[in-house]
Amino acid sequence: MIKNINFVSKFKNANIISIIIFSFSVFFILFKGLNYGIDFKGGTLIELRTETSVNATSIRDALKTMDLGDVNVKKFGKEGDYLIKVEQKNTNNNLIPKIKKNLYDNLGADVDFRRVENVGPKVSAELLESSIIAISLALMAMLFYIWVRFEWQFSLGSIVALFHDVVITLGIFSLLSLEINLSIIAAVLTIVGYSMNDTVVIYDRIRENLLKYTKISISDVSNLSINETLARTIITSVTTLLALVSIYILGGEILRGFSFAMILGVLIGTYSSIFVASPILKFLKVSHKTLEKEEEKIHP
Repeated sequence: MIKNINFVSKFKNANIISIIIFSFSVFFILFKGLNYGIDFKGGTLIELRTETSVNATSIRDALKTMDLGDVNVKKFGKEGDYLIKVEQKNTNNNLIPKIKKNLYDNLGADVDFRRVENVGPKVSAELLESSIIAISLALMAMLFYIWVRFEWQFSLGSIVALFHDVVITLGIFSLLSLEINLSIIAAVLTIVGYSMNDTVVIYDRIRENLLKYTKISISDVSNLSINETLARTIITSVTTLLALVSIYILGGEILRGFSFAMILGVLIGTYSSIFVASPILKFLKVSHKTLEKEEEKIHP
């Protein structure tokens, strides 16, 4: 059953909100920066478990005596589990045994190192560069696909919506000082694909209706098309969110950042498909004649 919600009447207010949130996101990314994890900064990550009751402050104080640089300690999973991130600028093969001995001497408790990961500064720089290239190539590939699949106006609308989704997601991570690691980059790339898929569904219906209803405006066509695809959009988003929320709650600390980024991406991507991508077609005054002109260029 097709609803009859007047989305077009809400475009102006939604765009103002989008511009404000987007601007704040850019501000936080540029001036506060992103909280890069070990993957991008280099250093050592240790997951440990203690049998006795030990707090994070005691572990942090014990490690400060070793002059390791920036040290971050936080609870991880069950009681007694901690995640330690150490900024180790110089390679030291004996670092882990020294840390283990230091913690035993200062805490008076056995410490089980369940996971240790080391990333050198050169590797981390290459990973960061590769991540930026991967996101850029994904955006360019999407831009090219829409350009071929539709007209350039649709391509412009989709790429603006994608930038909107990615920048706001990263802006929220910057605001909350959440860690950016390789799993978050994977989430961002997934968000790009999800948002594009949602946008293509609406754009495909808009294009179909423009050719079908030649005498009505782009505003009315957009309204009709969004309403016709609304059920599909809601069902897809809700089912995806159910899985992601389950992962966020039950997946543990390792998957929490990834699932949170995905939840943000699904919400923002669904919103942008309706309130960012569609209004651009209205702004560019796309019409039945626009499609005919583009067809003539391809098939003169």
